[in-house]
Amino acid sequence: MLIRFTVSKLRVAVPGTQARYFSAAMDRGNSFFFRQLFDTVSSTYTYLLGDLKTRESVLIDPVLEHAQRDADLINQLGFKLIYAMNTHMHADHITGTGKLKSLLPGARSVIGKASGAQADMYLEDGEVIKFGSHQLLATSTPGHTNGCTTYICHKQGIAFTGDTLLIRGCGRTDFQEGSSEALYNSVHKKIFTLPDHYTLYPAHDYRGQTATSVGEEKKYNPRLTKSLQEFVDIMKNLNLPYPKMIDKAIPANKVCGLF
Repeated sequence: MLIRFTVSKLRVAVPGTQARYFSAAMDRGNSFFFRQLFDTVSSTYTYLLGDLKTRESVLIDPVLEHAQRDADLINQLGFKLIYAMNTHMHADHITGTGKLKSLLPGARSVIGKASGAQADMYLEDGEVIKFGSHQLLATSTPGHTNGCTTYICHKQGIAFTGDTLLIRGCGRTDFQEGSSEALYNSVHKKIFTLPDHYTLYPAHDYRGQTATSVGEEKKYNPRLTKSLQEFVDIMKNLNLPYPKMIDKAIPANKVCGLF
């Protein structure tokens, strides 16, 4: 069954915070809460999910510079953060999971076991994270990194794809154990096999879009609609610059952002 969401108006943070707030989109039929937040420096999306009855919540891909923002928001909304999660070990920003644990005692950090990063909990393919009556299925989707994990909420028909699948794009595969073949297979076997109407939320977007769908990406993604060999050739010839933050972000993210 397709879940219908309503989205309230956009709010812009005060000057100097370098963040935009995308306000709540909630399924009116149950207790699910959703909010999308944004960091303008790294173009990273952070996602707050919660159960409106139990007040348990999880935060996906927090950014260190916005840990206080996120903690304040969680407190203001009356949620208890139980998990601060990453889709993978990021190279373009430092994670806020470690800082959030100090700001919100009781929260636990979570990441894919194959990531090589420190965390309180390590997830393997098929394991489930629960918050209230809701749950996220951890699905291993390597290729951008070995530890990339897509979090799927079948009840809501949504998935958080990290850098594995972006809106009309995908994460690069030329560093951090990257493999074009693995990424292609992850997308086609783990994400494109979801129902077409599932909404996909990436870790980043650089063109102002906030979400996409399985059906859209299967039809319009300029890279992943190609054959495997064509995709490999495309990825080999991207000629992307060296990531600006990688030398700082990777060492920090190996230790939960506490460096």
